[in-house]
Amino acid sequence: MDINEQITIGTGKVPQPLAARLRPQTIDEMVGQQHLLGPGKVLRRIIEQDRVSSMIFWGPPGIGKTTLANVIANQTKARFINFSAVTSGIKEIKTVMQEAETSLKFGEKTILFIDEIHRFNKAQQDAFLPFVEKGSIILIGATTENPSFEVNGALLSRCKVFILKALSEDDLVILLNRAISDPRGFGDQKIEISEDILHMIGLYANGDARTALSTLEMVILNGDFDGEKTTVTKETVEQCISRKSLLYDKAGEEHYNLISALHKSMRNSDPDAAIYWLARMLEAGEDPLYVARRVIRFASEDVGLADPRGLEIAVAAYQACHFIGMPECTVNLSEAVVYLSLAPKSNALDAGYMKARADAQSKMAEPVPLHIRNGVTKLMRDVGYGRGYQYAHDYEDKLTPMSCLPDSLAGRVYYDPTTQGLESKFKERLDMIKAWKEKHKDD
Repeated sequence: MDINEQITIGTGKVPQPLAARLRPQTIDEMVGQQHLLGPGKVLRRIIEQDRVSSMIFWGPPGIGKTTLANVIANQTKARFINFSAVTSGIKEIKTVMQEAETSLKFGEKTILFIDEIHRFNKAQQDAFLPFVEKGSIILIGATTENPSFEVNGALLSRCKVFILKALSEDDLVILLNRAISDPRGFGDQKIEISEDILHMIGLYANGDARTALSTLEMVILNGDFDGEKTTVTKETVEQCISRKSLLYDKAGEEHYNLISALHKSMRNSDPDAAIYWLARMLEAGEDPLYVARRVIRFASEDVGLADPRGLEIAVAAYQACHFIGMPECTVNLSEAVVYLSLAPKSNALDAGYMKARADAQSKMAEPVPLHIRNGVTKLMRDVGYGRGYQYAHDYEDKLTPMSCLPDSLAGRVYYDPTTQGLESKFKERLDMIKAWKEKHKDD
């Protein structure tokens, strides 16, 4: 069916949604992605010269991945097949591959476009690999997920990855103005809508062209109609937009990007950035208990003994989230996030554990020295369990020169305290202990 074709129901005709009617047919109609489609840019040259090879378009929803594939379909001499990863299985894949090989015998290339390629499992992706290798098909995949994690390495290595960016507010305003003036949109109607309102819609759409056009269509349909003119007011837009649609997928990469942004903002002692990323997650529907667990980890990983109260406050914030939930617990998490952002920083505990873990994993697992084993039975005591153990409380300084590490690791240092915050006190104490043990090592 042609993109502008209408479906007849009874005696009336139902037009396609505005986003579908305005789908660009040429590169020049594309909005945004100038880093790839601008004059002289690599992807534009590939398309114009009809030298399309296997590639993957990676970017957030609604930015033109499928549209770009349709533009390629319109400008290439190859046979173009649109394939859905949601509805297609191995049987459909094999059928399409056989058709592609038959077409190739007659000198016709086949471009296979797969929307949401990340939804294909490994077996399905493997089914494409030999045909891509032989050149039977040119594969174009679209994904919102990081292809490094979602596309098989062998298949990914045979595809050029193009990163598409979210559309800017100005890009979306250009698109909205085109929708108002283009006959495929509202060009045949008299629409009165201010640039401020178009920017308001562009901001709401958050880089998503489909959302922007759908919102424009909604506000025009609900605008004030007077004779031949439709007027869209700010009040109409506010009624149609109940809440900003945040770009966030709790199961996808953006989930990890945002928690990383929060963690690194706190580590960099930037409370303003930390609160912003916290709000981005919580307002998009993230589980506050998940955020609280990550904050607890941060308290020990990046603050540690530089401020031991950080862990107490982080745990208290988790309990508060558990007790009262959203939206009340936002202030509890904010308190913990700001406190940890401003706290002195030390990663000595995390670094120490990582060094100990490396030794535990790479070196021979030596038995626990006999003198620090518990000799709870006569047999154990007879073979040496606990023999030579020095009970620290029996000594005046509550210290002994006894070594507790295996012989092969004697003298190994894992905890190296910093001089940040209260950890400077722990460093002084540790230095004193080490000096005492060195002095009494021959006792």
